[in-house]
Amino acid sequence: MDPLYIVIGLVVLALVAYLLFFRKPDAPQVEAPPAAKKLPEKKSPELKEQAKPAAEKAPEKEPTKKQAKPKPAEEAKEDKKPESAPAPEPVAKAEPAAPPAEVVAKPEPAQVEPPPAKIEPAAQPVEQPRVAKPVVSREPPAPSAPRKKDVEGLRRGLTKAREKEGFFGRLKALFVGRSEVDPTLVEQIEEVLLTSDVGVKTTESLLEEIRTGIAKKELATNDQVWDALRLRARHLLGQSGGGITLPSRPTVVMFVGVNGAGKTTSIGKLATKLKAEGRKVVLAAGDTFRAAAVQQLVVWGKRVGCEVVSGKDGANPGAVIYDAIQKAVEIGADVVLADTAGRLHTKTNLMDELTKVARTMDKALPGAPHETLLVLDATNGQNAMQQAAMFKEALPITGIVLTKLDGTAKGGVVLGICAEQGLPVRYIGIGERPDELRDFNADEFVEALLGQSNESTDAAA
Repeated sequence: MDPLYIVIGLVVLALVAYLLFFRKPDAPQVEAPPAAKKLPEKKSPELKEQAKPAAEKAPEKEPTKKQAKPKPAEEAKEDKKPESAPAPEPVAKAEPAAPPAEVVAKPEPAQVEPPPAKIEPAAQPVEQPRVAKPVVSREPPAPSAPRKKDVEGLRRGLTKAREKEGFFGRLKALFVGRSEVDPTLVEQIEEVLLTSDVGVKTTESLLEEIRTGIAKKELATNDQVWDALRLRARHLLGQSGGGITLPSRPTVVMFVGVNGAGKTTSIGKLATKLKAEGRKVVLAAGDTFRAAAVQQLVVWGKRVGCEVVSGKDGANPGAVIYDAIQKAVEIGADVVLADTAGRLHTKTNLMDELTKVARTMDKALPGAPHETLLVLDATNGQNAMQQAAMFKEALPITGIVLTKLDGTAKGGVVLGICAEQGLPVRYIGIGERPDELRDFNADEFVEALLGQSNESTDAAA
């Protein structure tokens, strides 16, 4: 056979092999990869799982066209076995043509799945209960139930005044053994009243109606005279009693008085009383002059369970009370009880300091102090009445705290203070125990001190 024909045959075979094996990676297969780049952005595992079966099914359609052609190529390999046999390897690389199936199988509905993740924040209505917090009421505690009448307890506290040598005992002795009113009875009553610290003006006011009644024969018996005396005494006491009121929250109460009157002790007792009624109390140690006063108030605070605001020895009392008011506002307290240093009523410079303290309170809380209580020692007698007059000129006194009433036989000082100064008595102290600082009640006091009308014929008790 001619070698030329052999060469021509080999060239023809090479051409056929080229057309069969190298035509697949043509343009159609090169264009597929760019379309496949769109899906990797989603990277959804569910899409890949759904795409796999599609990819597996997609090749099944193509092999119908592609597998029919390779058969002649394989037969040619077996017959001729050319050296270019390694060329079939690109066929294995042609398998990446499967990814285009992913483009064909774009599951658009899969994009609906992200919205469920946004539904979770909508479950925030659970936080609605927080709205209930501002509903907490800041109203002060309900007032305690009305105190039962305790005349006997008050009588025990006024034992000295009710003894034979006391105010009540001496008055009762004037009526013992008399069958009818003696013209000298009025003068004798006047002597007893004057020596019991009732005061000249108050005594005259008490006896004026009695004299007129006896002269007109309207008071013909001892019982009638006694009843008239009791009614007149009750009238002089006016609207005294009932304790302090709490017009605002917090209510600031300033205590003033001379040295030794019992201011700090009265504050401790009143704090105990208010705490028992459910009130929240702050104590202000404004007596920075006497070191023992601060320590005493701290002890009361621990005993009662109250906040105590104090400063260093010699500190500005106004600044201490200012801080106490701010603290009370911060913790929502009901009452601030402010102590001050004792001072003689005759020292005008010291009295002026009290007015400065009062102005400082008003800066801390407009309208403060709401109550200014003057603490008086009942054993001081007429001197206590003079103190009331001097303090009233310097400060707007709103009430009296009369201490140590159980230690004096001259209980008539209460009548004199109320009648001459027009100041109501808020509290009276008839003992050392905390519960022996009592709200003053005019009816109970007159009944305990002057007794019932049917006691006029009894001996002093």
